[in-house]
Amino acid sequence: MAAVRILSAGAAQAVVEPLMAAFKQEGHDVKAEFSAVGAMKARLLEGVPADLIILSGAMIDELIAAGQVVAGSRADLGRVGTGVAVRAGTPLPNVKTTDALRGSLLAAKKIVCPDPGTATAGKVVMSVLERMGIAEQARPRLQFFPNGYAAMSWLAESHGTLEVGITQNTEIKANKGVTYVGPLPDELQMKTIYSAGLCARAQDSDTAKSFLVRLTGPANRPALEAAGYEFDR
Repeated sequence: MAAVRILSAGAAQAVVEPLMAAFKQEGHDVKAEFSAVGAMKARLLEGVPADLIILSGAMIDELIAAGQVVAGSRADLGRVGTGVAVRAGTPLPNVKTTDALRGSLLAAKKIVCPDPGTATAGKVVMSVLERMGIAEQARPRLQFFPNGYAAMSWLAESHGTLEVGITQNTEIKANKGVTYVGPLPDELQMKTIYSAGLCARAQDSDTAKSFLVRLTGPANRPALEAAGYEFDR
């Protein structure tokens, strides 16, 4: 039996993995690769076999236009905001206002986040630093990781002081070794819609479609909300 192959943004890992476990219990072979959206899009364009891909909605639309994702197959998981984290058990910085966030980041000895070259959250971080006028001051203390999960894993294991992480809320809340301090202030917040689509070269499109329906369907909404996804009411 061929495995269902999934390429997924790290922002969806916390909701994809439990569903993978359920599918495996039902007798399906499911494999997934998680990383930044840019890296996953590149993997598909390089010809890596995949049945289902989960990226930002904008990237899914680009892949549909390019014939890489089946037209009409896009289904949204929800919106994800960007937040701030610290290692569990360490003091929480003030991030409630733009001025407070600016001060907290200027006081930080290290700021970890995904690589802005490939990750949505990394691009958000650089934009936020520019908008606050502290990009050059913060640059020496920035440390980039392939994705938000990797950044949060590093932060959880670090022993330094005054270290903060910034990434998608779903990547923070999934890691028990870090504490979610709070979202970026509203005027700096940039939320991303994440979506799934069926790959045009899928080898098991039926199982992949079933996975997509269960991932994005109403029955899975409580799990998506718990992971940090937001929906219109």
